[in-house]
Amino acid sequence: MNSNAVSLVAAVPKGLLIGGEWSAAANGAEFPVENPANSEVVAMVADAGREEALAALEAASYAQASWTKTSPRSRGEILRAAFEEIMRRQEELSLLMTLEMGKPLAESRGEVAYAAEFLRWFSEEAVRISGDFYTSPDGTTRILTSRVPVGPSYLITPWNFPLAMGARKMGPALAAGCTVILKPAEQTPLCSLALADILVGAGVPAGVVNVITTSNPVAVTDALVGDPRLRKLSFTGSTEVGRELMAKSSRHLLRLSMELGGNAPLIVFEDADLDKAVSGAMLAKMRNMGEACTAANRIMAHRSIAGEFSRRLGERMAALRLGDGTDPAVDVGPLIDQAAVSKVTELMADALGHGAEVVVGGSRVGDSGYFFAPTVIKGVPRHSRMFSEEIFGPIAPVYEFDSDDEAYEMANSTSYGLVAYIFTESFSRAHRSIEALDTGMVGVNQGFVSNAAAPFGGVKHSGFGREGGFEGIHEYLTVKYAALNLG
Repeated sequence: MNSNAVSLVAAVPKGLLIGGEWSAAANGAEFPVENPANSEVVAMVADAGREEALAALEAASYAQASWTKTSPRSRGEILRAAFEEIMRRQEELSLLMTLEMGKPLAESRGEVAYAAEFLRWFSEEAVRISGDFYTSPDGTTRILTSRVPVGPSYLITPWNFPLAMGARKMGPALAAGCTVILKPAEQTPLCSLALADILVGAGVPAGVVNVITTSNPVAVTDALVGDPRLRKLSFTGSTEVGRELMAKSSRHLLRLSMELGGNAPLIVFEDADLDKAVSGAMLAKMRNMGEACTAANRIMAHRSIAGEFSRRLGERMAALRLGDGTDPAVDVGPLIDQAAVSKVTELMADALGHGAEVVVGGSRVGDSGYFFAPTVIKGVPRHSRMFSEEIFGPIAPVYEFDSDDEAYEMANSTSYGLVAYIFTESFSRAHRSIEALDTGMVGVNQGFVSNAAAPFGGVKHSGFGREGGFEGIHEYLTVKYAALNLG
């Protein structure tokens, strides 16, 4: 790392935030954070275990009563101050993100702004938590409802959006009056630690925000979900892990939000503007090197335009510059680790073994770092693994269809239902598609749906609950009802 990067990393707390204090793990245990572009160790951070996890829950539980009583305006002002500080430090946070996760600086800057927007949005929602008052049908009782904080919440975030996911969960939780314990992914803890430090600087009281970094997430999570003081679990990650967490959470009937896997279809109808469709597909597929639950994994083009679409998409992919994301000229960074490279390599081999044809790319690049070439393949059969499994890499498989109904059937034929993208110049076809697609979100003539002001979430095995939008804060509130007998 250059001197600027070294200074930046040095300024980020590396310990555990428990009860308002930064501390080391028991016996000084630490684990490394690596730069996926070169496998260089960026930092060593505290490695928490069961003891530290329960200490964080104790702190969150103790702070809950006072944080609930804090005025909505005060909670909102803290979040607003944190938003402003994140934007003031956008460049340094972007570099920090690129160092630990690998995405190009331009994408990191976009994520920093996206993350900050959740804090601004929920700073405004904090003062709009409402209830109701009405008369019962028989006229004898007045019904009073209010929304109150769920309570201490455990937030588990993934490695692919290391700042945005923490902000997307902590923003509504804090606005609602919940204390939190954040556990970032072990691959990318630095942005979460920086975010927590910013929130503390913005005025979050001791114990309201706690952060546990660990290389043993199972032990930490088991300790927390097994404790009756915890009232809420919000998880973003794989469907497989989500199922396990649901089972473990059943003992104490935790309130749950699950943002799980995706296998997004992107449908290009025969009347689509191909320039718009190719640009949308590039954004939907290559954002974050394809390592996103919203990535377009199954690109479906009408048979009449599939060849031309594949050619144009291949040209755009071939023009991308692959390399270390700290280089401003780089378009595509590395995958997160060797396991990610191995998975996309296996999926490619399976597709080629079933007769698929490479348009561009198709293999690992270089011996240093975890780079895989931006790839377009066509002629992929539906019985290949790639059709039903989440790719999480820069591979764009193009499938063909002959009718709208066939496209809908293909799109809905997996267990996932997070997001779908459609490209058409027909207003009526767009509306029919929105109704026909079994997903929680639909992008119409655009390859990007994430927005702090919109409810993000899926159906089927992509999970339940919503993050962002007016709906996001309700995941951290519960309804209390009082029956008033006025005599």
